[in-house]
Amino acid sequence: QVQLVESGGGLVQAGGSLRLSCAASGRSFSRNAMGWFRQAPGKEREFVATISWSGGSTAYADSVKGRFTISRDNAKNTVYLQMNSLKPEETAVYYCAASNSIVVVTTGPKYDYWGQGTQVTVSS
Repeated sequence: QVQLVESGGGLVQAGGSLRLSCAASGRSFSRNAMGWFRQAPGKEREFVATISWSGGSTAYADSVKGRFTISRDNAKNTVYLQMNSLKPEETAVYYCAASNSIVVVTTGPKYDYWGQGTQVTVSS
């Protein structure tokens, strides 16, 4: 059974940092693009960051550029999202996703596997 399990969420003050992890099991995702999305209460899910299968290419939402960094460790079948300078409006459930594409993917429908999400709450 394929699973993506996010961890690392929690409560942080504005300006603080968190590092999210997404561990995959059931199959290797070393040849898959991976991504992070988030969904705030009452809002639609939005793209945050994506990384190609090799890690050589990344893409970010404009709102997080320069503050968030996506990375991966294919040996551990894990993808990470380092989030710095967090803002209260970034409070959301953060989801990890895997695509059957090997290149970066910025749209949700092109992802085939999704985790259950991890809550990130940024207090002001």
